[in-house]
Amino acid sequence: MKSLSPAERYALSRQQRRQPRLAEFAAGLRFDLDPFQRASCAALDEGRSVLVAAPTGAGKTVVAEFAVFLAMNEPGAKVFYTTPIKALSNQKFQEFVDVWGADAVGLLTGDTNINSSARIVVMTTEVLRNMLYADSPLLDRLAYVVMDEVHYLADRFRGAVWEEVIIHLPEAVRLVSLSATVSNAEEFGDWLQAVRGDTDVIVSEERPVPLEQHVLVKAKLVDLFDSSGQAATHRVNPELQRLARAGGRSISGRSERGRRGGDRGRFHQQGPGRADRPEVVALLQGKHLLPAIFFVFSRVGCDQAVRQVLHAGVRLTEASERDEIRAIVEARAQMLRDEDLAVLGYWEWLEGLERGVAAHHAGMLPAFKEIVEELFQLKLLKVVFATETLALGVNMPARSVVLEKLEKFNGEARVPITPGEYTQLTGRAGRRGIDVEGHSVIQWVDGLDPEAVASLASRRSYPLNSSFKPTYNMAVNLIDQFGRDRTRQILELSFAQFQADRAVVDLARTLRKQEESMTGYEEAMRCHLGDFGEYAGLRRRIGELERQSSKGNPTHAQRERMQRELVSARKAMRAHPCHGCAEREQHARWAERWWRLKQEHDQLSRQIRTRTGQVAKRFDRVAEVLQVLGYLERDEHGALVSTAAGRILKRIYGERDLLVAESLRQGLWDGLDVAGLAAMAAALVYEPRRDDRGVEFKLPRGGFREAFERTTDVWSGLDDLEREHRLAGSEQPSPAMASAMYSWARGAGLGTVLSDTELAAGDFVRLAKQVVDLLDQISIVADAEVGATARAAIDAVRRGVVAYGTVA
Repeated sequence: MKSLSPAERYALSRQQRRQPRLAEFAAGLRFDLDPFQRASCAALDEGRSVLVAAPTGAGKTVVAEFAVFLAMNEPGAKVFYTTPIKALSNQKFQEFVDVWGADAVGLLTGDTNINSSARIVVMTTEVLRNMLYADSPLLDRLAYVVMDEVHYLADRFRGAVWEEVIIHLPEAVRLVSLSATVSNAEEFGDWLQAVRGDTDVIVSEERPVPLEQHVLVKAKLVDLFDSSGQAATHRVNPELQRLARAGGRSISGRSERGRRGGDRGRFHQQGPGRADRPEVVALLQGKHLLPAIFFVFSRVGCDQAVRQVLHAGVRLTEASERDEIRAIVEARAQMLRDEDLAVLGYWEWLEGLERGVAAHHAGMLPAFKEIVEELFQLKLLKVVFATETLALGVNMPARSVVLEKLEKFNGEARVPITPGEYTQLTGRAGRRGIDVEGHSVIQWVDGLDPEAVASLASRRSYPLNSSFKPTYNMAVNLIDQFGRDRTRQILELSFAQFQADRAVVDLARTLRKQEESMTGYEEAMRCHLGDFGEYAGLRRRIGELERQSSKGNPTHAQRERMQRELVSARKAMRAHPCHGCAEREQHARWAERWWRLKQEHDQLSRQIRTRTGQVAKRFDRVAEVLQVLGYLERDEHGALVSTAAGRILKRIYGERDLLVAESLRQGLWDGLDVAGLAAMAAALVYEPRRDDRGVEFKLPRGGFREAFERTTDVWSGLDDLEREHRLAGSEQPSPAMASAMYSWARGAGLGTVLSDTELAAGDFVRLAKQVVDLLDQISIVADAEVGATARAAIDAVRRGVVAYGTVA
């Protein structure tokens, strides 16, 4: 038997130690690991990072749970689980507490700090980014980081945070990146390999629960794909094609696969129309396709749908379920004040819950949304009308998903949903371990194109594109930590630059092909009498002058100048040696091809120049602005370093980081009272709507008006400075919600505050929590007076419904 070297013996013993860990973990699951789960866990077990791209509901989080398992079986090791939204953080926190116990699990979401030194800590991605920049001691012994919903990296508002975390995590930390199925997973994996080291990319297109896709025509469920063949071929059901051609006047043939309920029949010479919601609910109930999520791309539409179904007398629960629902709701809502419950429409909402029906959207009170999620998971709710935000990771799988429309309002216009959005939405259909298959139902509308719907349903993936841009806060933090040159190198590691460079490689390849073609064209137009390129240039110039003289109404002087130039060019052309060539026109055709390709070549060259180093170029502009304002300066060695003002900016995160820092530095908020500072924070974090522009808003009393005017003046100066340095600038602060936040901080009731705004309760609570987050930053970096006011303002804002429901 061959003797092993010490290194080989160590590797073998390490492998033998590890193998039982995956087996032990798998033995505790209720189901066998799928191949992609086993491959992902094995990679982690062998010390590599992983990118797991799989459909919604496929079980990606099992890989994350294995990372937690590994950490908890390594003495003292820690694992951070990051999520894009607080609701998902709260949900994962509860799940880990149930498995590992309260002492082992912590939660950090900006407005919540529970057991932060625990070995398992759930947090929003921004919290981890801030910890990395602050070199937090909580990073000690960090072994694994899970980045759930990592495709958020493409989000244009928050996506940069994901890249910052990935770039700055200590090298020894293993990264578990969980993504929806994206079409460029390998590209993203290549980038992770470049910046994080050994990373396996594991992609699965398979849903654990097959998805049956239907179109609802009046009261008939018609298969989207032809059931006579294989659905994988995505051949559209001929019946739907006939219906579309007939403009909805007739359809024949059998309905959905399995012919549930024996549905057969024909629509004869009549428009199919649309079944109303109570009819659709009854249809799904009759076919045992509940629970169902109806995606309605409007908050108002969700609430109206609930009222419509309740008004029709729909009742989907039994007496025992109603008792259980009431008990859960009353236990969860007991901390809310009676007057707030009345404002929130609690009794009407409870009636809907007891009948098995609810809405779910961002305008709802977070506590109410959490209750809806809990009741749905317990199978007590049967129908939920939701906006697409429900598809963003919260664990609410259904048997069926109904799409009432295939378009939504994006803030500016109604646009079709993308294949990626369709995948996310329908991914909720089919509960693993409960359903044999999931069902998506698209409601028929006039003009529906079955081929377009089939294309949407067939494309399970979408590209992941970086939205990374250096910010002021990022620049100061990186320069302070690494210096300017090293910072530029770090920014060149961003996925944004990686994608740009990849694109440049492709463009450069095209450029080389063009150059080869141009060389061939030059050879083909070569003339033994002279330089045919020069001759062709004269011909082009003559053509340009002729076109210019025939366009518009040139002045007499312009006409005379063009005429003189035209006469001169024609004379030069006739005198050129190539003018007498017998093959002149054949050469001219090759010359024209060369010229057109030369124009494309020049344009492509310019495109390459603008893409190369684009992230670092933006950083340079940001750094220049910071130098002008005194946040960065040169030390005695000429190196760029942060000033005292820059060290304040390091601790301010958000869209208006520089404006907040400047306002504090100039003392614009000195003397503001508690409510006034809360109102100022609201003006800075609120994202104005289109119809807010040009509106005169009521402003709070006291010193707020003057402080806000001075803050707006500073914003205007910053905006001008940014544009001078070829940066995009920012939107002017809006006082639209300042008065409401001022009243709330002074103790006004929820009903009073909401009556003064057009905000829903959930929107107000979300705004208030953003205000608390900014006030918390101000309390840390401001001088003693403003800092104390900020701390008092946090207490004034974080009360009632704002304080309730942070953790279920």
